[in-house]
Amino acid sequence: MNIGDIAKRTGLPPKTIRYYEEIGLIRPARDANGYRVFRDSDTHKLAFLGRARALGFSIEDCRTLLALYEDEARASADVKRVAQEHLGQIEEKIAQLQAMRDTLNDLVHACAGDNRPDCPILKDLARE
Repeated sequence: MNIGDIAKRTGLPPKTIRYYEEIGLIRPARDANGYRVFRDSDTHKLAFLGRARALGFSIEDCRTLLALYEDEARASADVKRVAQEHLGQIEEKIAQLQAMRDTLNDLVHACAGDNRPDCPILKDLARE
């Protein structure tokens, strides 16, 4: 199957597939004419990578998870460690976003939003 076919099957753009090849996450075979030939195993790896990226795993985490997936002697504790670290990062990001929302919410409610030039939002942004 060619890159267009595998892109349709996996839902990944051809550019992403080429990038994954460039950084060594996948290694499709090549025809005599140099065109990529994707196997079913490549389809499976790309779907795996697409799902992992959709969950926000970094490229390096994806590389680790893919290696663990392919290692039949892996310890599930190793997989869990990667997922727990990522979950911790997500929870930290959520906490940061909630703090941002709370601050902005307070500022919006403090601003009269009328014709006067006084604005708590601008004052807060301008503070050092």
